[in-house]
Amino acid sequence: MSADRIVILGAGPTGLGAAWRLHEREHRNWSLYEAAPGAGGLASSVIDAQGFTWDLGGHVLFSHYRYFDELMDRALGDAWVEHVREAWVWMRDRWIPYPFQNNIWRLPEAELNACVEGLKALQHSQSGAPAATFREWLLRSFGQGICDAFLFPYNRKVWAYDPSALNVSWMGERVATVNLQRILDNIALQRDDVSWGPNSTFRFPLHGGTGAIWKAVQHLLPHKQMHFDRAIARVDTRKRRIETAAGETIEYDALISTMPLDRLLMTIDGPERITALAPRFVHSSSHIVGVGIKGGVPDALKTKCWIYFPEPQSPFYRATVFSNYSPNNAPPGHWSLMAEISESPEKPVAVNRVVDEVVDAFERCGFLDRTQVVSRWHRRLEHGYPTPWLGRDEVLGEAEEWLHAAGIYSRGRFGAWKYEVSNQDHSVMQGVEAVERILDGTNERTFNGDMSSELTSAKRY
Repeated sequence: MSADRIVILGAGPTGLGAAWRLHEREHRNWSLYEAAPGAGGLASSVIDAQGFTWDLGGHVLFSHYRYFDELMDRALGDAWVEHVREAWVWMRDRWIPYPFQNNIWRLPEAELNACVEGLKALQHSQSGAPAATFREWLLRSFGQGICDAFLFPYNRKVWAYDPSALNVSWMGERVATVNLQRILDNIALQRDDVSWGPNSTFRFPLHGGTGAIWKAVQHLLPHKQMHFDRAIARVDTRKRRIETAAGETIEYDALISTMPLDRLLMTIDGPERITALAPRFVHSSSHIVGVGIKGGVPDALKTKCWIYFPEPQSPFYRATVFSNYSPNNAPPGHWSLMAEISESPEKPVAVNRVVDEVVDAFERCGFLDRTQVVSRWHRRLEHGYPTPWLGRDEVLGEAEEWLHAAGIYSRGRFGAWKYEVSNQDHSVMQGVEAVERILDGTNERTFNGDMSSELTSAKRY
């Protein structure tokens, strides 16, 4: 296939990664189109009227790739704040270090005993056939007690769907398994165990939130090839051209699309069997609520990064002490909390009440005094999480096969619809590797879930 004219849709991490690789390889005949006025996509940031910076979700930067690290260093130089992750669970009116399963010794005695009994029962169970659903996998891996106490309610909150509706192909390194002897030792010694996780260290921009990264990458690229405020209305796959909402027509040989795959399928002129796949894609929406507070960070929150909330009295599944990420995320003399709430047809959200409910919940937890709240910021993201629903892989496979034959590479958090490779580093590398495939025919390791390349040797901050 001739790949002289490469068009990129979207200026989030994936689209910018593709553009950077084309620029780096001195492939001149490319252009990028973005519906928004600036770069960043779901990794953008906002500064509200009171001077607080907010991300569109609890983003942190850690990496599996040397290539990604080098691009980040080039983009922001030394304008970073480096952190050791301090993640916690707040439940039963107490702090429990993350990961929960390694620190159940902090639970009330009756609940602790139920968790231990569930773990011991696993030692005598027969595994049988592979787990068919995420719920089944959780039970087999952690036992009834831990599932009932934390994993079932938390996953229901974060996904906005029951774990029984999710497959098991997405997990990768995202769910820590259990070591019974280690947990029993922690209980006996009353020892906190916080070492697990791919993001035990991370870094964050000193100024401008996560969105500052992608603005900086944008400025590394030739501005004449970057086209903003250009929403896409139609993709004509027969003539290989796109049409913008403003009536422009752009021809392509290869198209890298980072728009949500369900929307792409509703935009193309493909056969009915392909366009009919669009409504089968499952996702949850996200509400991001920022609360700016006058004064200093309370002692209990001064070193914490993010906190998980499995209990129903808190509407959010996760909160970030966002002013801890950078001193510039809040005006002088202030601090900030940012909450994330999931939404789906199975888990509706009262939009007109969600901000008040977040403030109320923070106050019940003892995190803030509402009389000191000076800023309330809210943003709803229609596409929040790409849900790994049962049957996802078969639907994805059918869509991808047809799109590839049409010269279209749907990549990124919602372009690929693969939560397991949707972090910022994954997303950039999906764009980079799509370019390599188009130009050289090489394998897309990240998109295909193969993390065994030399690029996985990367920094840990």
